[in-house]
Amino acid sequence: MAYTNSSLCTPASFSPTLYGASILNISATLVTGYSTTASEKYNYNHPTIPVVNATFCNVTVTYTHPGQNDKINVEAWLPPKETYNGRMQATGGGGWVAGRFYLSYLDMAGAIAEGYATMTTDAGLGYDSDPTNWAEISEGNVNLYTLQNFGSVSLYEETVMMKGLINDYYGAPPTYSYWSGCSQGGRQGLMLAQRYPGLYDGIAASAPGNNWNEFIPSIYYPQMIMNLLGVYPRACELDFIAAEATKACDGLDGVVDGLVSDMDACHFDPFSLVGSSFNCSATGMNMTLTEGAAIISNVSWTGSQTANGSFIWYGHNPGSAISGTGVPYSVAATTCFANGTCVGNPTPLGTQWIQLFVEKNPNYNFSNMTHQDFDDIYHYSKQIFDDIYSASDPDLTRFRDAGGKMLSYHGMLDEIIPPSGTEHYYKAVTELTPDVHDFYRFYKVPGLQHCSGGTGGQPTAIWAALTAWVENGTVPDALPISFANNNNGTTNRKLCPFPQKAVYDGSGDPDSAASFNCVA
Repeated sequence: MAYTNSSLCTPASFSPTLYGASILNISATLVTGYSTTASEKYNYNHPTIPVVNATFCNVTVTYTHPGQNDKINVEAWLPPKETYNGRMQATGGGGWVAGRFYLSYLDMAGAIAEGYATMTTDAGLGYDSDPTNWAEISEGNVNLYTLQNFGSVSLYEETVMMKGLINDYYGAPPTYSYWSGCSQGGRQGLMLAQRYPGLYDGIAASAPGNNWNEFIPSIYYPQMIMNLLGVYPRACELDFIAAEATKACDGLDGVVDGLVSDMDACHFDPFSLVGSSFNCSATGMNMTLTEGAAIISNVSWTGSQTANGSFIWYGHNPGSAISGTGVPYSVAATTCFANGTCVGNPTPLGTQWIQLFVEKNPNYNFSNMTHQDFDDIYHYSKQIFDDIYSASDPDLTRFRDAGGKMLSYHGMLDEIIPPSGTEHYYKAVTELTPDVHDFYRFYKVPGLQHCSGGTGGQPTAIWAALTAWVENGTVPDALPISFANNNNGTTNRKLCPFPQKAVYDGSGDPDSAASFNCVA
């Protein structure tokens, strides 16, 4: 099939301009026969999308801010005019990555298959997946320009640039502009709504790490408690407590299905299990649950506190994989040796932030950290970096007034970013803007881990609901979700917009969404 604008896929066809920046290079390559599968597991907010023999123009623009010694790459995939749907879809990053990595490319592939022009940016970080190589410009000096680019500036710039590239290629700007992201991508989405409210018509910002200077230091909190107490539970101890908590709270919503849907009503006491016997899968032997395991589970659930007992930030919900079993990062992971001793195994998301940005010392010794040290680190982190990197401003009135719409989900068993933080933010927005439901809705997902995974199903209906809301005025209410049950069948449920909860009617088929009502 011949495409009418394939001849435009040359650097000479594009003339990006950006105030305050200097364009270093433009490349354009026509890609044909591109096939992959954008799985719902990684193509967050969307269902699985097959990509078969796709064609697109890959345009990469490299630019710098004179005097800042940075180099930022924006990558755009532009489908042929014959398959272009007139819309733009930007994709977010994950962890310490702004974008332009494997998740970005999977999401962009899904976008191309549906006719979107799509883009990503590396924010000047290159292909680094952790900040070690860019966090400091010299010993003891944080690279604030790059952190600022990562935090917000590159999000604005890639959007402005992308709209120009679209206009160059198709002869008109996009009819609608959308953002899709989870985790880091969720933080980025909220930053766009807060700081650049007129850029996007619709934003899907799921499991957002937006309260950065609260939750990132707090990720290390259980590890600090382990060090202070000299207690390092085996993963199987924490897993046993998690399983018992799920079992105890499972039926609170009226249905026993392996999911805790009413987490607010779950008040399981881990200390009630101390002395219980269970089989440890790692050793193949029976163990007696220790008090130390109950303490670490409890602090992981209740969240971080100051040395005098004041609340800092939320913990993870009971039943979450805090031990690290089956997940890449976790707040209470340990490593155990053949002689029976164990040590803490903290996630680098917390330790790298503390070492490189707060303490400005890559060799900072965590084993000497006191509780007061932790309090000081939290205070300094928030004081210095909130405006640069956090996206916690609850004032979304400009986004509302610009006509923007936003949807978000958060897994109730998220083992990295506490879901209560997203609820906290939504409540703060509601206090300032009581009509929040008219432009921003948030869904809790039972059984879901960080962005994907778990046993409660993937919220794949978010994107269709967002675009229908933006383009047709169709207000999203309950959204469908499905997951495999223990009877080799499929359970269909509904997700209710917060603060509503899905409540079983007491008599219908528990595998049918029709048997559940959204109740405030």
